[in-house]
Amino acid sequence: MLLAVMLPKPLVWLHGEVKTPPFSREARIEAGFLLRRLQNGEILGMPASRPMPSIGSSCHELRITDRGVIWRIVVHLAPDAVVILEVFSKKTQTLPQRVADAAKRRLREYLRLTKGD
Repeated sequence: MLLAVMLPKPLVWLHGEVKTPPFSREARIEAGFLLRRLQNGEILGMPASRPMPSIGSSCHELRITDRGVIWRIVVHLAPDAVVILEVFSKKTQTLPQRVADAAKRRLREYLRLTKGD
C-alpha cells in the first residue's frame, strides 16, 4: 500500500523577517504558527487572514496583534510555495501605498523568475 505524504510548502522570503525584536516572542510564535498552517495547505480566514486582490491573485494579509503593534505579513500562495512579499507594522486602516507598490513589484519579479519552471 502506497501512502502519499504531503510535505509542507517552503517559505520564500522576498522581504522582511519575523524575529525578536521587533516582534515579541509571542507574536513571532503566532506568525510562525500561521505561516506553518499556510505551508500545510490550510486556507485561513478572518480574523487571521484577509484576501488582498489589490496586490495580486492568491495574495493575503496575515494579521498579528502584538502588545499594541499591529503587524501584517503580505503573502502570495503559489502552488509550490508560500511567498513572503512584505512584513510591516500597520498604523492606519488602509494599506500604505509604498507597501502595496513594493509587494506588487516583488510579486511580479517572483512570477517572472518562476514562470519557466
